[in-house]
Amino acid sequence: MNRYYTITELTREFGISTRTLRYYEDEGLIHPDRRGRTRLYRLADRHLIAEILRGRRVGLSIAEIREIIQVYKDPPGEAGQLRLLMRKVEEKREELRQKRKDIDDTLTELDNIEESCLARLAEIGVRS
Repeated sequence: MNRYYTITELTREFGISTRTLRYYEDEGLIHPDRRGRTRLYRLADRHLIAEILRGRRVGLSIAEIREIIQVYKDPPGEAGQLRLLMRKVEEKREELRQKRKDIDDTLTELDNIEESCLARLAEIGVRS
């Protein structure tokens, strides 16, 4: 028996809006069945939604997620998809490391500015 999920069930389960699901459909990431105006999502759609949301949580763009999904569907299949995903994960890690470095550098600069201000206030006889 084929299990279908309604848009309401999936929005509640994943804590997302109906607009989000429609957007993923418009972007070609999921393909629900239609019965009149009603969208019916298969188990495969539900799995894809979970993976899309996981990708978004780690900062992947819709284009990157689409590419990963497409690699699974076409040769080289799952192995290619996993290699691509590992490459994307490493790129994202490096991006986050750079952001961390930038934040650390900014915090250091702010500390330096604060120390300079405190020193100057002491020079002119103003208590901080």
